Amino acid sequence: SKISVVRCFYFRGGAELLFDGVKKHQVTLPCQPEPWDIRNLLKWIKQNLLKERPELFMQGESVRPGILVLINDADWELMGELDYKLQDQDNVLFISTLHGG
Repeated sequence: SKISVVRCFYFRGGAELLFDGVKKHQVTLPCQPEPWDIRNLLKWIKQNLLKERPELFMQGESVRPGILVLINDADWELMGELDYKLQDQDNVLFISTLHGG
């Protein structure tokens, strides 16, 4: 079976406040038969990393509008969004563009 891979996820622009203020998370994703895609990753993040107010990070099965997702510094819209299959060494960055007044 495949070895689970340690991955880094970054939260910026206020998104880190939903994750105990931690901006960089190194996580080991569990092994699964299929490659991890962003859709499954978001579910996992919601269950395992998100500490409060999930509605500020997630909407349905995706991130809510106003959260930019960058995969290796490229906009995830160019990569297939939820269907993008994570590769080894991918960096995933979540940036909140929502700033409360």
